[in-house]
Amino acid sequence: MNVQQELEQEWGKRAFEVSSEPFQDGFNRRSIIGALFLAFIMLPGAIYVGLVLGEGMGTAAQWVTIVLFGEVARRSFTRLSRQEIYVLFALGGALVVGGGPFFSLIWHQYLVQGASEPETFGILHEIQKHVWIAPPRGSPALVNRTFFHVDWLPAITVVVLSQLLGRINHFCLGYMLFRLTSDVERLPFPLAPVAAQGATALAESYDAEGSWRWRVFGIATTIGILFGAVYAFIPTATGAIMNYPIQILPIPFIDWTQRMENTFPASVFGLNPNIGLAFAGFVMPFWTVIGTVVSSLAVNLIANPILYHLGVLHTWKPGMGLVVARVVNGYDWWMGFGIGEALTVALIGMIAAVGTLKRANVPTSQRADALPVLPGKHRGDFPMPVAFVLWLLATLGLVGLCHKLVPTFPSWMLMLYGFLWTPLNSYISARMIGLTGQGINFPYLREGSFILAARQFDYHGVGIWFAPIPLGDHGGYAQFLREAILTRTKITSLIKAEVLVFPLLLGCSIMFCSLLWRIAPIPSAAYPYAAKMWPIGAFNTCLWASSTVQDGRSFIEEAITLPKIGWGLGVGLTLFGITWLFKLPTLLFYGLIGGVGYPPENCILLLTGALLGRFYFVKRFGKEQWRMYTPILAAGFACGMGLVTMVCVGLSMIVKSVIQSVY
Repeated sequence: MNVQQELEQEWGKRAFEVSSEPFQDGFNRRSIIGALFLAFIMLPGAIYVGLVLGEGMGTAAQWVTIVLFGEVARRSFTRLSRQEIYVLFALGGALVVGGGPFFSLIWHQYLVQGASEPETFGILHEIQKHVWIAPPRGSPALVNRTFFHVDWLPAITVVVLSQLLGRINHFCLGYMLFRLTSDVERLPFPLAPVAAQGATALAESYDAEGSWRWRVFGIATTIGILFGAVYAFIPTATGAIMNYPIQILPIPFIDWTQRMENTFPASVFGLNPNIGLAFAGFVMPFWTVIGTVVSSLAVNLIANPILYHLGVLHTWKPGMGLVVARVVNGYDWWMGFGIGEALTVALIGMIAAVGTLKRANVPTSQRADALPVLPGKHRGDFPMPVAFVLWLLATLGLVGLCHKLVPTFPSWMLMLYGFLWTPLNSYISARMIGLTGQGINFPYLREGSFILAARQFDYHGVGIWFAPIPLGDHGGYAQFLREAILTRTKITSLIKAEVLVFPLLLGCSIMFCSLLWRIAPIPSAAYPYAAKMWPIGAFNTCLWASSTVQDGRSFIEEAITLPKIGWGLGVGLTLFGITWLFKLPTLLFYGLIGGVGYPPENCILLLTGALLGRFYFVKRFGKEQWRMYTPILAAGFACGMGLVTMVCVGLSMIVKSVIQSVY
């Protein structure tokens, strides 16, 4: 039984049916207005929340925008189509991400003028050699806290070029991966219906036939609002008027690591109280959740103590908390082991892809043009050769840009990043997402390759750590396009959205980052999260960067070794062999692989959601009906949390402006 059959048996075939409705263009003047709302209202809120609370807005901004525009349409005696809703969802994801591209320059200015010498490991003079990172210390641009100064021109130019080339690279490679994993391999993408069903719920809220979707969405939204009030609003409100915020539920997790160290040395465990994990457990395939939880708990509660007694986890010491213990255990063993397991997925994926292509009877010379498509015509596809050429040119552009910025770094490594590793890693991730809903990555590959260049190819300097190298994971875009297909949205709609987003994001990001920087230095007491955590970030960044300067020390050479990679590869292949031999669910195998690096503090609520769905809600509502409910529940909960988050942003900014006003 393959993965698709396993999921159909668990969820029912109806969950994977693709509508035969015609595809429609979801980009219009409403989308443009929505993009302006996101850029001028949501983006500054996201930047502010990140500086004050250290939390991103995630999908919250997207669902808040969709609900707001939906209500405006309702009162205008019209409605938003599923396609319009999904384009708004896509615009929100593109515009409200990490403060925009110029937020990185805020970070760079802190490294240049705000970080102390111990935090920078003595490499500050090396950073200041590269004016494309940030202006040198003492520059009027830094003293006056503004981006609108000629000294910022090199850094801004690099940001604009890297953003343009990176977006073309991301879209084109993601599109090709979508055609391969969704059209050729027919992978199910189990989490893709979340956004699709959320859009359907809102679009059909006027129809009697679709009213059940709106009821389910409303119930989940209410749960999200109530939980958000306890989890986010109370700490924000009390923190605004008191010296210390009141946290009813600890943020971000309860750490039980130190309590368990006597019985389970080097173990890592805790509890994340965010009930959004339970909603994720509703949606994810049951056997994937079981494999993930079993693997994560086995690694952190069983394997770690054994490895400690064997002397493998030699860095761990009593008294370490969850975060520190996870980091040092990763250095000692799990980073190298995880790379070996990821290679297992890559090997299995490549063999499966070759077999699928052969079964499709597509000649090698025609595969790019003759890929089969999902049911439905006129979905906005464009020729694969065009996507390939654009990706090729964008990657060449990134390689050339990096070589111009860091000419002493080996050019062949940049070519390897862009033309070999990025496509391979992105395919592995896309295939994992298509099968299990979870991607996979190779930890510390970027850092390890930089150190290899310093040790073996005589590269010395810190510029490469800040350069826009062509190394990334674009596998998630395959699911994004799969969601568009489920909502019958033309792919050309998303291309138009990308064209709109690029200039809008650049302009609003530099404007609002500069505005918040002018209000107060970043970091400072005005931005408490940044003031507390950025020094730690500077320490970690410069620790890695110091390993490529002359006589620098590298810890990663000890962390990733061939024996550790070999153990990971061997265990991964053994697990796959056991799964195949005993005819266990394939999803269980992928869950076991992904669970090695899964945070153990998330396991309890994730497992709770999966068990409740499997053994309670399925019996109460029926398997098919419950599987129609779950993606709508997840989308509604995200919307409710988003509404509370926006209230928190508004409250924080109002209190801040009142406190800073001069009377």
